[in-house]
Amino acid sequence: MTPRLEVHADAADAARRVAGLIAERMRSGVSSTLALSRSGELLARLGEEAVAWPRVSVYQVDERVAPAGDLNRNLQQLLAALPAVVVHAMPVEEPDLAAAAARYADELPEAFDLVHLGLGADGHTASLVPGDPVLDVRDRLVAVTAEYQGHRRLTLTYPALEAAREIVWLVTGEAKREALARLLARDTSIPAARISNPRQLIVSDAAASPSYNL
Repeated sequence: MTPRLEVHADAADAARRVAGLIAERMRSGVSSTLALSRSGELLARLGEEAVAWPRVSVYQVDERVAPAGDLNRNLQQLLAALPAVVVHAMPVEEPDLAAAAARYADELPEAFDLVHLGLGADGHTASLVPGDPVLDVRDRLVAVTAEYQGHRRLTLTYPALEAAREIVWLVTGEAKREALARLLARDTSIPAARISNPRQLIVSDAAASPSYNL
């Protein structure tokens, strides 16, 4: 099923829309589970929303293998933007990454209430990147990737994403336009298009939208 597409004027408006949607969903339950990807613009907007964060269990979609406090870590960006949030951080500092991934998988809910995803110009999402063996993982919810852009990573796998009750994408910038067109066309040669979940909303800015003429 093709994800729904919602186009906004610019990146700030798109991020504001996704932040508002996440906040609305998190406010709707007694407790909620949320998985977040790296996105400075979104996290800044989310920090402006009125959310009872102690009632929300926040998890990471993916994380670079790097020391504690490393500025390349997604966790650092998340904590800087949302200091009141208690994050179930991926244990990427541990020497046995496979065991760390298995332990993190044991912490996950049966199904996330909401997962936020981004889209790379190469068609990756989370740390599901073209050509990586983790694309074929179906027996684990969390896996260890090969090196990508200088780092190995822990990432949620397709089964974890496909079990989510809802997925919302934030896709902005002209550099993402081709990848977004392929995602909307369900071109499964890119990792992002291989997620089989009927409850997906893509929020983009005009620059990323394939139907918008620059």
